[in-house]
Amino acid sequence: MTDSRQRLSFDALDGLGAALRPAHDPRGLQIGIVHLGLGAFHRAHQAVFTEDALAATGDTRWGILGATQRSATVVEQLRPQDGLYGVLTKGDGSTSLRVVGSLRQVAFPGEETGAVLDGIAAPTTHIVSLTVTEKGYRRTASGAPDLADPGVAADVAALRAELEGPTGVVEPSRTPIGLLVRGLALRWGRCGAPLTVVCCDNMVDNGATVRALVLAVAAAAGPRGERLAGWVEDAVRFPATMVDRIVPATSPAHRAEAAGLLGLQDEGLVVGEPFSQWVVQDDFAGPRPRWDLAGATLTGDVEPFERAKLRILNGTHSTLAYLGALRGHRTIAEAVADPELESIARALIDEDVIPTLSAPAGLDLEAYRESVLERFANPNTGHTTIQVAMDGSQKLPIRLLGTVTDRLAAGATPRAAARAIAAWAVFVARAGDDGTLDDPMADVLRAAVSGAPDGLADRLLDLGQVFPAEVAGSEAFRAEVRAGVRDLQRGPVPAR
Repeated sequence: MTDSRQRLSFDALDGLGAALRPAHDPRGLQIGIVHLGLGAFHRAHQAVFTEDALAATGDTRWGILGATQRSATVVEQLRPQDGLYGVLTKGDGSTSLRVVGSLRQVAFPGEETGAVLDGIAAPTTHIVSLTVTEKGYRRTASGAPDLADPGVAADVAALRAELEGPTGVVEPSRTPIGLLVRGLALRWGRCGAPLTVVCCDNMVDNGATVRALVLAVAAAAGPRGERLAGWVEDAVRFPATMVDRIVPATSPAHRAEAAGLLGLQDEGLVVGEPFSQWVVQDDFAGPRPRWDLAGATLTGDVEPFERAKLRILNGTHSTLAYLGALRGHRTIAEAVADPELESIARALIDEDVIPTLSAPAGLDLEAYRESVLERFANPNTGHTTIQVAMDGSQKLPIRLLGTVTDRLAAGATPRAAARAIAAWAVFVARAGDDGTLDDPMADVLRAAVSGAPDGLADRLLDLGQVFPAEVAGSEAFRAEVRAGVRDLQRGPVPAR
């Protein structure tokens, strides 16, 4: 049934109560940030930190131009609402709603690449940020940009032409990294002003990773591209970051609940848990919003925070996803409520992960463990085991295999991590059989899982694209994974 309420917009803003509407007037903001990847996570995380920084300082330079990636859907949701949208925060037994106004313009590069390029090139823009997921960067197994990818190749060709001079036609961008480099090229040619690129995706040392991709894509465009790369090295900073907030998919029930609280129709609504964390390396080429006043941590070294989060939170998330899916649990909340799986999760954190970590100042690892498990138990996050389980070949090296490598180097065999890898192996085999495997390496994985069941663990561990030699070469670890696969192939997860 269609909601007949008035649509959220500037016209409706003044009628909202003070607790709902932005603490600043969004109509007075200029664009200072271009964000690539305008999904729910950015709108529930970095845009909210920016919103709170605006409220704390009154600095009007930090409106956001947000670019979508795969479709124009988000533009169609937000443009009629003047970029306004609500954030519905759902705790276990608590609910709140606020309207965010930091997003000032929206664009779909498939039709509006020129507007995004102009935004990146504008001297009033000081930051480009990204949330495009790990696989959105179109990398090869070695981490280099996949220049054979048709989308990357098309953007490199467009970049090469644009570096030669105005073409009269702006080719639609096909990839986030191509869009970014083309925008940097235009900025280099127009004003040459310094810029900061802030990656907010879950990748190890994400700033350095994006920097390397940018330089490689630029260099692929020929001699002028190599000159562009030289300018990037001098004028552009790529601080590392760590981001954390669970942002479930927005459901019709969420929309109805928000409409009741707001009294308006909001097609751009996003949902988030109460917890939100952002750690940013304090390495900027120019000015930035006062995100620190909004609760972000600005630090000289993000790595200890990043490692703790990737290994404790993300590694445990994946472990619960694979074990939970095999046990028939639909959501992560159901999985962590299973005493046997909760026991494995605790063993992973306490016995395997924490011994590999050095806690940064102010972070109590045991308290962080409890907060993570409590957050997973919140039924309102809505994360399904299947959703978290997707793209395992990309996630496991980042979330689990670093822990495995470090424990093996210390002379220990990480048994809970081995159980997680075993669960992934059995999950991949079953998903490959029923056609539901969702992974960038799906064809390779399907080939690897075909064969005798008792060889499944070894065939997957032999995949060098996923498992480093230090892991694949450990007979003790292989034995643990084989044992875990045998147990899981027989049925339910055994209690520890």
